[in-house]
Amino acid sequence: MESVNPATGARVDTYDEHDDGDVEDALAAADDAFEEWREVPIREREKLLANAADVLRENSERYAKLITREMGKPIEQARAEVEKCAWGCEYYSQHASQHLADESRASPAGTEVFTSYEPLGTVLAVMPWNYPFWQVFRFAAPYLTAGNTGILKHASNVPGCAKAIEEVFVEAGYPEDVFQTLLVGSGKVDDIIADDRVKAATLTGSGPAGRAVAETAGRHLKKTVLELGGSDPVVVLDDADIDEHIETMAQARYQNTGQSCIAGKRFIVHADVYDEFLDAFLDEVDGYTVGDPESDDTDVGSMASEGLMEELHEQVEESIDAGATVERGGDPLDREGAFYPPTVLTDVPKGCPADEQELFGPVASVFEVESEEAAVEKANDTDFGLGASVWTEDRDRGERVARQIEAGCTYVNQLTKSDPRVPFGGIGISGYGRELASDGIREFVNRKTVWIE
Repeated sequence: MESVNPATGARVDTYDEHDDGDVEDALAAADDAFEEWREVPIREREKLLANAADVLRENSERYAKLITREMGKPIEQARAEVEKCAWGCEYYSQHASQHLADESRASPAGTEVFTSYEPLGTVLAVMPWNYPFWQVFRFAAPYLTAGNTGILKHASNVPGCAKAIEEVFVEAGYPEDVFQTLLVGSGKVDDIIADDRVKAATLTGSGPAGRAVAETAGRHLKKTVLELGGSDPVVVLDDADIDEHIETMAQARYQNTGQSCIAGKRFIVHADVYDEFLDAFLDEVDGYTVGDPESDDTDVGSMASEGLMEELHEQVEESIDAGATVERGGDPLDREGAFYPPTVLTDVPKGCPADEQELFGPVASVFEVESEEAAVEKANDTDFGLGASVWTEDRDRGERVARQIEAGCTYVNQLTKSDPRVPFGGIGISGYGRELASDGIREFVNRKTVWIE
């Protein structure tokens, strides 16, 4: 299995892919490890997770450079990703035992009833390349601390990140085989899920991949959590302070070179501020530095691969052919590497890719609407339902509109983001289940009712 730097085309490293025998050994080892790991007091598991946060911070620069070289993330953003992983570990090291404490229930006199939260066993995680550390720790920090064991099947273009994450848990002092990385292709996922030793699966990725995992898990009656794509609306109302928020609005689209499920993709702008917004947004885009992801000055790096860039460009071209206007960008840059410029489309017609598909790259679609009601209608005119943001100077109005948008999370005057302290996940074709906070750690446990007479 080979990792390639998408900014240069140069090989980063080569790794031996695991065969069927390796998979069998890993599943057996995880199953055996679970029997002892589940008996480790949760306070001890929390201490090990705190150790993992320390390991992440001690090796932050090395891990950030690995992220950047394998998938093209600008180095400053890669450093921030490693720090976010450490924060996530810290959060669960301080709150896991609270989230999983027995809960007393109302019961008849002379009886005791409570709910306990007990681990299930081995959880398979199928994870994507766009946040190659954070997506993994988002699952591993809560699920391991709950007493489960974990097996990671990471995206095939970030094998170095996958092995480095395994290293974090080893260096933090976790028992052998509690967390393992399998370097395998997607073709082995069905068989792994079907194995009786795997009790549940979580996937962050594309809709087709999510459907495949859900179908296999459903046949075997296994719990799944799916975090899939998004076409997040950014609703800019007529009283929004454009000057104050335009930098953050643009960041919502172009952070991680636009390769984020919760990136703001459809900018739905009230007619009264449309011209002001568009001028300010284009000024922000014009100020971005597109270049070497390893440079601290770079705002937008390369996309994760040439193939992904070509797929994005096909969506842009199809949207242009349907009538969309290119305000900025619109063609791959004539340089080595998978570089696509920050692109802005207006006059986007209904039904074209820029309107109804997820454009997973640095392309913003801007729509003009005549009213708040029309903005909400346009925001909800999608099968996706991951995140959204609303921009207004009236907090009450922002809350009202946020409540009307059909999404797993909606932020007012902030870009959409994940945070260890609050539940995260989507509805519709953006998936189901929740990660993070108390909801996330309780997804893969047995919520057992105990009734004592």
